[in-house]
Parts: sequence; structure tokens; C-alpha cells
Amino acid sequence: MKVSILQFPGTNCEYDTQYAFEKLGAKTEIIWHKTTSIPNDTDLLVVAGGFSYGDYLRSGAIAKFSPVMSAVKEYANNGGKVLGICNGFQVLTEARLLPGALKRNEGLHFISKHHHLKVQNNDNVFLKKLESGDVVNIPIAHHDGNYYINEEGLKELEANGQILLKYTDANGKISNPNGSTQSIAGVCNKEKNVFGLMPHPERAMEALLGSDDGITMLEGFLAS
Repeated sequence: MKVSILQFPGTNCEYDTQYAFEKLGAKTEIIWHKTTSIPNDTDLLVVAGGFSYGDYLRSGAIAKFSPVMSAVKEYANNGGKVLGICNGFQVLTEARLLPGALKRNEGLHFISKHHHLKVQNNDNVFLKKLESGDVVNIPIAHHDGNYYINEEGLKELEANGQILLKYTDANGKISNPNGSTQSIAGVCNKEKNVFGLMPHPERAMEALLGSDDGITMLEGFLAS
């Protein structure tokens, strides 16, 4: 499997992402934001975390205008699988490849810690190795992770099974760290080929470092 990983000025999780997928046996390539095409052999395109363009203006708002984003949209619209992690999720919502928006955390502070997530829907390649109701422990690190969507949009997400993950405690009870609507931590598009989440599964690959639950999450792409 070939994983292409986008890199913008300010991206800082591309090498963690590269390590995670290579640990699972995938081939990887880091793609600079000025590239105007996605490699033909790409099986998964990852928009990695960090602070693209320093998060100036609004997180992900400048990155959506980078030359590579036209190719990202074409790749996604042709059915290619795309995963946005943290800032990557913000970029994908700004580019309207995913519904909703990410705004400042409710407490106005940067949050960096492990946090539990409950799987809401596994009818997709991303979470196919997990069961609905499973709880995983994945790090979060964000300042603008408060997912927002209006009431009409929320009903659509629920009806289409687009809500992937919610923030919970270890027992699966809602525990919302940032004010996200319905405690949502991750969503997908209607076609279920574009995925976004604020937590960092690429940082949960070693039990020694607190959790290896990210392995099971990312393995879904390799099994598809």
C-alpha cells in the first residue's frame, strides 16, 4: 500500500504519520504543498497535523488555497481515500471536503493529553478493524478542536452514519474536552472516502508511550 502525506509550511506531524504507516508495512511519500498532482500509485492521502501557515487567519484557512489542494479535491471526488488528522481535519473542513467547522476550544486553552474515544460507526474503511461501541485511547493536541455543525447538518451526519468517533471516558460515557457539538471527535463524508478527526492515531503506535490503539485504527486502510 502507498500512503502519500501532505506537507505544508508549519506541518509538524508528517514524520510521525510516515513512521506509523511504515510500521504497518506501507510505503510512504511526503508531498510538498506546491505540488500540483497526487502520485498515481497513492492508495491513501493523509493531510497531516500541525499548524499549516502558522494557523494565521484561521486554522486550515490558508492551506486550502495551496496549489496541491486542487489535486486533493480531484483525488477525493474520484473516490480516492483521504484522511485528515488534527490540522488536516481543519484543512478538509475549510476546503469543504468534510462538513462542519473547527473553532476555538471552549476553555480557550491548548489541550494536550491522552483521551478516550468511542467508535460510533465502523461501516467504513477507517474503522473497519474496530466494532461500534469500542473505546480507544488516543492523544489529542489542539487549540481549535471544537467541532461545530448546525442542527440540520447534525441530523444529516446521524442519518448517514457519518459520525465516526466521540470523546468519552474509559467506560464510554461522554467526556467532552473542548465543547464539540455532541462530543464529536471525527466524521466522514457521505461517500465514506474522506475522513477527519482531531485526535492523533499516529501518536498511539507504542504501548510504551501510553497507547498502541492507533494501530487498530490505521490498519483499516491497509486491509481495504
